[in-house]
Amino acid sequence: MDSSKVFISLFTLVKVIICLCSIQAVSASQSNLFREYIGAEFKNVKFSDVPVYSNVDFHFILSFAIDYGTSSSPSPTDGNFSVFWDTDNLSPDDVSAIKSQHPNVKVALSLGGATIGDGQHVYFQPSSVDSWVSNAVSSLTDIIQKYHLDGIDIDYEQFHADPDTFSQCIGKLTSTLKKNGVISFASIAPFDDDDVQSHYQALWNSHGQLIDYVNFQFYAYARGTTVDQFMDYFAQQRRNYNGGKILASFISDGSGGLAPQDGFFTACTRLRSEGQLGGIFVWCADDSKAEDFQYEKQSQALLATPR
Repeated sequence: MDSSKVFISLFTLVKVIICLCSIQAVSASQSNLFREYIGAEFKNVKFSDVPVYSNVDFHFILSFAIDYGTSSSPSPTDGNFSVFWDTDNLSPDDVSAIKSQHPNVKVALSLGGATIGDGQHVYFQPSSVDSWVSNAVSSLTDIIQKYHLDGIDIDYEQFHADPDTFSQCIGKLTSTLKKNGVISFASIAPFDDDDVQSHYQALWNSHGQLIDYVNFQFYAYARGTTVDQFMDYFAQQRRNYNGGKILASFISDGSGGLAPQDGFFTACTRLRSEGQLGGIFVWCADDSKAEDFQYEKQSQALLATPR
């Protein structure tokens, strides 16, 4: 074979390899995952109230476990987490029952949240990396094992610590829980705010390999977001969390972002056709119950439909 033919053959091989890598990258970012936060608003919602389609991967996310005390004037506890969701309706037995009834269901807990009690802000406030991680691993292991949970979600929204400290704490916590076999997945829930993004992008840049899903709060954008704006926002967050599985999201009460009735599913269909939809998540089941979970049903139907 002469040299020109060898060159052409090698060039063709390289093009094929690049094409295959692109296909794999698209496939890695796409899934049929549906996730729903539940329990934060104490509206007596139960797992069994929420429709679960058998041909999607379904995650309930209990909201919240918080490292604050449980007194009437709670204060930070340096990683000693307590349960702050509706345990009357979302107990360990309830977790076992829904997972037994639906083998495609997993249940996680979310850490932090925005407020506690009567609107008091929740802050990420460790006294040191080592003490916070030690306390968090111990307290969360107890809660996760008691409630038969599968993963964690990181949803701190205010910080009394710099991005590097946040990154070290959450990275070491996630790594230890995974290494110990306590959890099988982890997600983060950032939104478009400079301080929030600085913390979560520091975590992503140093420990992104530990984060399985990015529950980006697209509903934190202004109410009345258009489909084209949503697509731009999604593309921006794919760049910010490069290589991550980014989920689209809406809020049940329609107070922000792109609402389901205004084109959310149009945007999701476009993302899915481009191989970019990492799944859909909803805040939250507590509010969706009043609407008979109509958009949860539509979300799962979309995710379950073959492309």
